[in-house]
Amino acid sequence: MRNQRYTYMKIIIIAGLMTMGTCMGCQDNTAATKGPQNQETPSHLETATFAGGCFWCMEAPFEKLEGVYQVVSGYTGGYVENPTYEAVSSGRTGHVEAVQINYDPEKISYEELLAIFWRQIDPTDAGGSFVDRGTQYRSAIFYHNTKQKNLAEESRKQIAATGRFQEPIVTAIAPVDTFYPADRYHQDYYKNHPIRYQFYRKGSGRDKFLEKAWGDEPGGKTMEKESSGSYDRPPNQKLKEKLTALQYAVTQEDKTEPPFDNKYWDNKKAGIYVDVVSGEPLFSSTDKFDSGTGWPSFTRPIEKNAVVEKEDQSLFMKRTEVRSRQADSHLGHVFDDGPPPTGLRYCMNSAALRFIPKENLEEAGYGKYTKLFD
Repeated sequence: MRNQRYTYMKIIIIAGLMTMGTCMGCQDNTAATKGPQNQETPSHLETATFAGGCFWCMEAPFEKLEGVYQVVSGYTGGYVENPTYEAVSSGRTGHVEAVQINYDPEKISYEELLAIFWRQIDPTDAGGSFVDRGTQYRSAIFYHNTKQKNLAEESRKQIAATGRFQEPIVTAIAPVDTFYPADRYHQDYYKNHPIRYQFYRKGSGRDKFLEKAWGDEPGGKTMEKESSGSYDRPPNQKLKEKLTALQYAVTQEDKTEPPFDNKYWDNKKAGIYVDVVSGEPLFSSTDKFDSGTGWPSFTRPIEKNAVVEKEDQSLFMKRTEVRSRQADSHLGHVFDDGPPPTGLRYCMNSAALRFIPKENLEEAGYGKYTKLFD
């Protein structure tokens, strides 16, 4: 019989969102095929396999890491061939929900992946993960070779030695078994169904637990490495010290600044605009135009995947919100009333941006963008 607590909780969490699109049961049963995050596949990729409860919540932390090529949700560790989502959810196949990670060991190490893994789970829960109950949602590390096994066992000892958790660490370490990719519907769920994902994740209790367990280091040292090329959100207390009240309200509380009374709406200087929170590059002055709205407006992001677009139904209207990809800062909204060549208007808040003049790009670490102004 399907685990009732899991089923009922997901129904409760998702019920209010059914009108927004495809329901939980209307999945695409086609085998998952996920495209790479880089244009060319390195020939020396290695694989890591982790289980940490609902695989929706395990993809995002790894996909954002420099050196990770692909993250696939699926099932492993069971005794039924080609299991379905429903069969695994019932707990009758012996599988666990897991993610398989293809990564470049020259850019990110297995130890760094382990550090991120521990910061996504409750390693003391043998009966599931957060709201998802049953052994199909237990945490586990599936090693692919002896080196991974030794590193995993050492990392588990280190986690236990910190005393961070009052209960014993029960996360299993076992040899990898056949991995079955989940249906396409479950791949990149956090990207394809962002509202449902955030609603479920918050309701599951995962974030509340992780915040309590890890405090101001939710991503671990790996996420803070300057050399990784990532631009991540600092701890909340540091943010409050770093940002003005308006910058915090806009980026963290989704507020909107006044039109015509903000820093960059009429800025005509050449340069780029980066996230005021993380520094990740967002827009270029070469794509900026006067929209007459009183906010800085652009025809497109500085790079194709620089921002994330999400459905926004606040204020009794349907709009498309724009957020920074890595720090998840609220930036503004995008509309389809812009000029050529895109016909789009990315209407941003100045308070979410920091401007870097073209003559300062090299010094500020954004030298690759100087070519925009040649």
